[in-house]
Amino acid sequence: MDILQISSSHVLLFLFPAFFLIIKWIFTSPNTHKKLPPSPRKLPILGNFHQIGRYAHRSLHSLAQRHGPLMLVHLGRAPVLIVSSSDAAQEIMRTHDLTFSNRPKSSIAERLLYGCKDVSAAQYGEYWRQMRSICVLQLLSNKRVQSFRKVREEEIALCVKEIESRASLSLPVNLSETFSSLTSDVICRAAFGRKYSGGDSGRKFKELLRELVVLLGSFNVGEFIPCLGWLSVVTGLDSKVERVAKEFDKFLDVVVEEHLHGHNSDTETDSGEARKDFVDVLLDIQKDNLAGFSIDLVSIKALILDIFAGGTDTTYTVLEWAMTELLRHPGVMKELQSEVRQIANNKPFVNEEDLDQMHYLKAVIKETLRLHPPIPLLVPRSSTEDVRIKGYDISAGTTVITNAWAIGRDPATWEEPEEFRPERFLNNSIDFKGHDFELIPFGAGRRGCPGISFAMATNELVLANLVHKFDWSLPAGTRVEDVDMTECTGLTIHRKVALLGVATPVSS
Repeated sequence: MDILQISSSHVLLFLFPAFFLIIKWIFTSPNTHKKLPPSPRKLPILGNFHQIGRYAHRSLHSLAQRHGPLMLVHLGRAPVLIVSSSDAAQEIMRTHDLTFSNRPKSSIAERLLYGCKDVSAAQYGEYWRQMRSICVLQLLSNKRVQSFRKVREEEIALCVKEIESRASLSLPVNLSETFSSLTSDVICRAAFGRKYSGGDSGRKFKELLRELVVLLGSFNVGEFIPCLGWLSVVTGLDSKVERVAKEFDKFLDVVVEEHLHGHNSDTETDSGEARKDFVDVLLDIQKDNLAGFSIDLVSIKALILDIFAGGTDTTYTVLEWAMTELLRHPGVMKELQSEVRQIANNKPFVNEEDLDQMHYLKAVIKETLRLHPPIPLLVPRSSTEDVRIKGYDISAGTTVITNAWAIGRDPATWEEPEEFRPERFLNNSIDFKGHDFELIPFGAGRRGCPGISFAMATNELVLANLVHKFDWSLPAGTRVEDVDMTECTGLTIHRKVALLGVATPVSS
């Protein structure tokens, strides 16, 4: 009996600490021994949702000023790394670019972009590499961009004529609407071979495009807080996504059918040959297997939708903010007009050969992109493996959001960062093409935007011709300090209130 009692005591002495260790292991967070980035206090279930306001780029900037340029927030159950400095962005997009080359899954993008078979939202892998190579080598190469030079010139000439008609009646110009229509017409002709801007069908098409871009920037709370997944049904988000996806698919089916059954492009190259639009190029790739791999009709529609949605809204947003700042800074406007008119040398229109000499024009656009990046929170990335960034442990599967808006206003990089001063770029080699992380409005690395050349070719030519052909002022009674700078919400951040300007034609 004594022996049994002693044995039982020994067993209990052994089991108690073992049981304690097991309980501790079960309830201890796996992050206990990791050095995580600083993080604001979070609420149960919600995480840090309550600290993110209407303008997420501004809210996250304010939080980063308190917690640091590399900050971990929790959106519901999802850990999200917020990057707010150029050196941290360089770690993500250059040093560890491969680790952060994936995209977090999005049910909205899945439904709108054909199961993410496009370039921007596709998961990193062989399919994404193939689609990106088509974009870079076939659709958005410098040679292809130059082939649409005549399209840009023709559409800008029509835009100038429309502004002249408004000026002759002493009416202000709705520049927001003008830029939206112009960029849509340019990319419609490049992508589809013709415009879709006339009459009721044109208005419906523009509204459909607007809804698409808004939805791509929408937030499905159920992906972060599963118990609130029903909200997307109650708010109508689910049904709206379904409707827009179906309507765009129907539209793209018609476009492809037109091309398959002898549709002739409305454009020609300078040599008089029929110019191939993006749909033509993709159908040729599909027919002749030019890319070295097969591409189906769904992938063709996904790519076209990707390029079209990305190319219209972001391009017109840059023009809208550039003219806003020029109207608010008459001295900068005069300096730009002086350069453009001197180089144009009494020609009726600025052409693309003139642009290389217009250094102040390029500085104005860079300064606009610094203060008003069209997508202030760059398209999110996702880590594929555990990695250490700036001394902090980042787990695989962490979503990464880079705040390009905050980086462009970082006082550690920019003197008087809130001021619009294009001259800061005149003796400064910093550019926006993804090599300089102080200015990354289009991202960088593998996931950088492949359409920069196409967008900038339009932006530079439009802005140069508008300041060449017209003197601009604010509507009567509007002071510089009265200009409404309120932003819209969504994927791209354009003006909430339409920009109005008064144009006075200048004789050449």
